[in-house]
Amino acid sequence: MSTAPSSVLETEHREITEAFMSFVRRELVPLSAELPETWGMPPADLRAHVRKRSARLGFYAGDYPEELGGSGMPFTAVVLLHQAAGRSGCPLAPYALAGSDGPSPLLRQGTPEQVERYLKPLVRGEATRCLALTEPNAGSDAFHLTSTATRQPAGDWVLTGRKTFVSNAGHADFAIVVARAAGGNGEDGPTAFVVDMDHPRLRIGQRYDGMSGEELCELVLDDVRVPAEAVVGGEEGIGAALGHGIDSLSRGRLVVAAMCDGIAEYALELGVAYARERRAFGERIGAYQHVQEHLVGSRAEVEAAKLLTLACARLVDGGVEAPENAALAKLTSSETAVRVVDRSLRVHGATGWVRGHPLEFLYRYVRMMTIIEGTSEIQKVIVARAMGLG
Repeated sequence: MSTAPSSVLETEHREITEAFMSFVRRELVPLSAELPETWGMPPADLRAHVRKRSARLGFYAGDYPEELGGSGMPFTAVVLLHQAAGRSGCPLAPYALAGSDGPSPLLRQGTPEQVERYLKPLVRGEATRCLALTEPNAGSDAFHLTSTATRQPAGDWVLTGRKTFVSNAGHADFAIVVARAAGGNGEDGPTAFVVDMDHPRLRIGQRYDGMSGEELCELVLDDVRVPAEAVVGGEEGIGAALGHGIDSLSRGRLVVAAMCDGIAEYALELGVAYARERRAFGERIGAYQHVQEHLVGSRAEVEAAKLLTLACARLVDGGVEAPENAALAKLTSSETAVRVVDRSLRVHGATGWVRGHPLEFLYRYVRMMTIIEGTSEIQKVIVARAMGLG
């Protein structure tokens, strides 16, 4: 039995976590052995296989209710699964759990028809989506969108503008596009629309390659005409996208925090194992205080980050979804993961820097965790405002 302080909060859902890890070891690790040694983004068909297989086993989108195709798991269990995926060291494990291409909490606000057509296939892993929110001049400041949605006399909408840094756009079945509604009845405000990716007036513009191999795209909305039924949530959803989005962002940030906690644990394990084996100047390098400082400091930070993330997840299950809690957890865990990976790479030296070593990939991969779901600086703003500052 683990003596780590965080194990106190992990015990309740240990059976689910162990079942997931058994799936990872049994099916995903052998598949990942066929990937290039440089790691990076696995092929789309392999990601689709992992997603569907995980959904059939009940892990993918496990917190969604059974009537939607999920397993009705508590949110804490889902957080523990993401933590386990990061800790596994298997590059396919994160794709077995719902991420930016999976079901969106925004669609929980959808009409019954939208839930049936879009949300349920996402939960089952049979479809993927992308979120088109960020713009060239509106990233963290999402309230100042320049993309517009203009209501037409017949009731349909025309979307115009550009979106950038859109994950999964190259493989998505549909996009959730957030644009500022400009209707004839005084309507105004960020509104979410569901747009099929094969729409003739929606096209992918510039493509960007991320540091760790992920592809990001620009989406061009060239007078994209969609019916009134495309508004997420129907008439009540007009102008409500960011209000609903704030609720979904909190859970998304806790999931990112959990993944970071797992990555940090994995990086720490690599560092400890190497320090116990590698010899220099007649001693195992783990006997030297500078190496111990890297690893002991990392262990303390990892435990603190895990405790914070799990405590926030339990509060969510108890009905408390405070945005500042999720921001604090995401800030702490993502920055901790960056530091722990860096320290472990320092312990390894050139061995960890070489392409093909897990730490070389994690060094590139983990940096994006301080950016996605809101930068560290934005998390600080959220927490500061909750403290009555600014």
